[in-house]
Amino acid sequence: MIVTVTPNAALDVTYTVDGLVPDAVHRARDVRHRAGGKGVNVARVLHALGVDVHAIATAGGATGSELAAELGAAGLAAELVPIGGETRRTTTVLSAVDGSVTLFNEPGPAVTAPEWALLAERVRRREPEVLVCSGSLPPGAPPDGYARLIAGRQSVLDTSGPALLAGLAGRPAVVKPNAGELREATGLDDLGQAARELMRAGAGSVVVSLGADGLLAVTPAGTWRATPSGALTGNATGAGDAVVAALALGLSRREPWPEILRRAVALSGAAVLGPLAGDVDLAHYHRELAAVRVRPEQES
Repeated sequence: MIVTVTPNAALDVTYTVDGLVPDAVHRARDVRHRAGGKGVNVARVLHALGVDVHAIATAGGATGSELAAELGAAGLAAELVPIGGETRRTTTVLSAVDGSVTLFNEPGPAVTAPEWALLAERVRRREPEVLVCSGSLPPGAPPDGYARLIAGRQSVLDTSGPALLAGLAGRPAVVKPNAGELREATGLDDLGQAARELMRAGAGSVVVSLGADGLLAVTPAGTWRATPSGALTGNATGAGDAVVAALALGLSRREPWPEILRRAVALSGAAVLGPLAGDVDLAHYHRELAAVRVRPEQES
């Protein structure tokens, strides 16, 4: 079983508008609410693929109850750790005219030491085959909280900043930053060198999201670049989470890196075409699998 952990879960609210203009009144074409946070999105993608996945997340207050109800309606296997604070909301404004996406992310409620201990116990009890740790750490969480959860488990770590650097002590199998997060974490402009710096600090492999340009994977078995067959227009907010879902699935199946990366790029594009984060266009995914280009690269 793949287990995803979202310690700073959110209720995602998405507004679709004709365009985003400063100092103007906007009337939404529609408004959608759904349970979110990066790990929840990963679980949603895996569930769509028919994979055995279990989501562990925090939930508190009226917003947490709404999050729990939506997870149940979606049929996702989930375990929610009750917290005293109110679950945060994230707001996405999607322009129907030009496809631009604007996000507003609340910091989230603080968790107490007993609440964090309960979350960690839920993870231990599940004994995951692959553990996915995604998103920001909430206020009050141990700075090395992800490292403690991973603790040598087969895992994918998708976070940024201090949480990323501290999480490397747990020796995650794969770390998935985007290019900006990788440069911020290492202070290096060369992505290959920066990835190897994270590997020296404890990451087994590093897969870097390059947006529309695909992925760069730096691993002990080699370095690869994977690119999609063409550019796509849509909502890219869940594309990175779809990549993480593919990485976790590939680890669970012990697939070779080119196959993992091919699925990751295909799923990422399928997520761009999905209406909300966590949705994937399965028809595009199956078409794109054969069209993704994966090529080895020389180390710089």
